[in-house]
Amino acid sequence: MKTFLRLVGLVRPFAWWMLLSAIIGFATIGSGIGLLMASGWLISRGAMLLPVTALQSGIVGVRIFGVARGILRYAERLISHNTTFRILTRLRLWFYESIEPLAPARTASFRSADLLKRIVDDIQSLENIYSRVIAPPVTALMVTALIWLIVGSYSTGAAVGVLACQLIAGVAVPVAAAFMARGTARQIAGLQNEQQLLAVDMVQGLGELRVFGMLGTHLDRMQETEGRKLGLERKAAFIGGVQEAISGVAMNAAVVWIIWQMLPMVRSGSITTVAMTAVIFGVTASFEAFLPLTGSIQHIEADIRAGERLFEIIDAEPDVTSPEHPEPFPGKTGIEARHLGFTYPGSVRPTLHDVSFSLPQGGRVAIVGPSGAGKSTITSLLVRFWNPSEGSLAIGGRAISAFEPETLRRNISVVSQRTYIFGQSIRENLLLAAPEATDEELKSALTAAGLDELHPRLDDWAGQHGMNLSGGEQQRLAIARMILQDAPVIVLDEATANLDAITEQAVLDAIDRTAEGRTLLAITHRLHRMERFDDIVVLHEGKVVERGRHDELLALDGFYAGMWRLQHETGV
Repeated sequence: MKTFLRLVGLVRPFAWWMLLSAIIGFATIGSGIGLLMASGWLISRGAMLLPVTALQSGIVGVRIFGVARGILRYAERLISHNTTFRILTRLRLWFYESIEPLAPARTASFRSADLLKRIVDDIQSLENIYSRVIAPPVTALMVTALIWLIVGSYSTGAAVGVLACQLIAGVAVPVAAAFMARGTARQIAGLQNEQQLLAVDMVQGLGELRVFGMLGTHLDRMQETEGRKLGLERKAAFIGGVQEAISGVAMNAAVVWIIWQMLPMVRSGSITTVAMTAVIFGVTASFEAFLPLTGSIQHIEADIRAGERLFEIIDAEPDVTSPEHPEPFPGKTGIEARHLGFTYPGSVRPTLHDVSFSLPQGGRVAIVGPSGAGKSTITSLLVRFWNPSEGSLAIGGRAISAFEPETLRRNISVVSQRTYIFGQSIRENLLLAAPEATDEELKSALTAAGLDELHPRLDDWAGQHGMNLSGGEQQRLAIARMILQDAPVIVLDEATANLDAITEQAVLDAIDRTAEGRTLLAITHRLHRMERFDDIVVLHEGKVVERGRHDELLALDGFYAGMWRLQHETGV
C-alpha cells in the first residue's frame, strides 16, 4: 500500500484533470441511464396506443440523451487520454531525472534488458493508475448516489436492495476476484521480464547459440516461459469471465428486487407501470459503472509491482552527488592521486589499493599493467562514475568532488576501450562531442583520426552499435570525438586496442599532435612508443609496483621490463 500511495502522490498534480474526467465519465453513464429510462418510458407509453403528442417528452428525451451520450463519451475519452498522457510524461521525466544521478554506479548491477523493461514497460503500465484504478471507483460512487436518489424517490426498500446488489457487483465480486487472482499479475510481469531477457540474449548471442548447438535449448526455454505466462493469462481471463457473469446475476437480482418491491405500489396506484419500467431500465444501465472495478483491483497489483521495480532503482542512494557550492573548473589541469583505493560494490577484494601518482599540467603519464590490474577503474574514478573508497583525486589542486560532475566530464575527453556508437548517422555520432561543429571541423577531426574515407559518408547510418563500421573505425571515431571535444585533459583508456600496427602508429601521431600542451593520461597494456611519456606507473593487482621513465624501468629489469620483453618478443 505504501508503494501505491507513492504512485498516487506522483499523479497528484493532475488531480483536477482526473476529477474533471471522472465527472464527465459519470455524465456519460448518466446519459446512458437517462437514455434507457426515456426509452423504457416511451415503450411503455407507446404500448398504451396513445397519440404521438402524448409521447413527445419521451421522444425528446431519447434524442437528447442519445446525442449527449455520444458527445460526452468522446469528451470523456479526450480528457482521460489527455490526462493519461500528461501522467505518463510526468512519470517518464521523473524517472529519467531520478536515474541520471545513479548511472552508472547504481545501475551497473542491472541487466540491460531488465532496465529497458523498467524504463519502457513498467512506466507504460502505470498509465492504468488513473484510467483503470482511480477513475472507475470514483465514477461508480457517483452512479451509486444517482441511482439511490432515483430509486429512493419511489421506494426506500427498493433502493436498499439495489444498493446491496451494487455492492456485490462493485465491491464483493472484485475483492473475491482479486483474492482468487492474487499474485497472478505479479507472476505475469515476472515472466514477461524473463521473456524479454531471453529474447535479448538470443538476438545478441545468436551466433554463439548456433556455433555451440544451443539454439534449440534456448528456444525451448522461451517456449516454456511463454506457456507458463499463457496459463496465468488464461486463469486471469477465466476469473474475469466469472466476475462478469456474477455481476450480470447481481444486475438481474436488482431488477427482480425492484419488481418485488414496486408491484404492490403499482397495484395500490402509488406509482405507474410506466415509472416502474423506467426505473428498471435505469438500474440496468447503471451496472455499466461496476464492470471495470474488478480490473481496477487487478491493475492495482500490477501497478504496485511496476512501482516496486521502479522504486528499487530510484530509492538507491547516488554514489556520486553534486557539491552544494560547486567550484569552477581550474585553469591548471595537473592531476594528483593520493593513496587511492577502490572496491566495487558487492566485492570484497579491492580493485585499487594505495595508488598514488602525479601528472603535471601539460605532462604525459602512462598507467600500464596486465588486464585486471585496475587501470580502467582509475578512468571511472577520474570522471566520477564512482567515488574512491579511500584516498583522493584532485585536478589543479582541488578535489574533483568539488566540481559539478557534468562540468568535470566536459573538461575531460575520454577515449575508452569500449566505444559506444549510437544507431544514428556518423555525423550525429560526432556531434555528441561538439553539437555546433561545422562539416569542415567534422572532416578535419576524421582526417586527424585516420578516417578520411568517411568524409563522403557523414550522413550514412552507422548501424546498430556501429555494425556498419569495423572495430578499428569505431575506435578511431571515438578519437575523432575526442579531437572535437577539445578538452584540456585527455584520457586514453586502451584507445588503440583494436587497431592494427600501421593504423595504431598513425593514430598515435594524431593523438600526439592533438594532445600538444594538454594534460594526457594514457591507460594501456600495449607497451608501444612508451618513451614519449614523462612518467610510467606500473600497476599489478591494484597496486603500484614500479614507477619511472621507460628507460629507467627497462634498466630496473622488473615487472615492466618483463612485460616489454614478452610483448616485443611475441609481437603482442
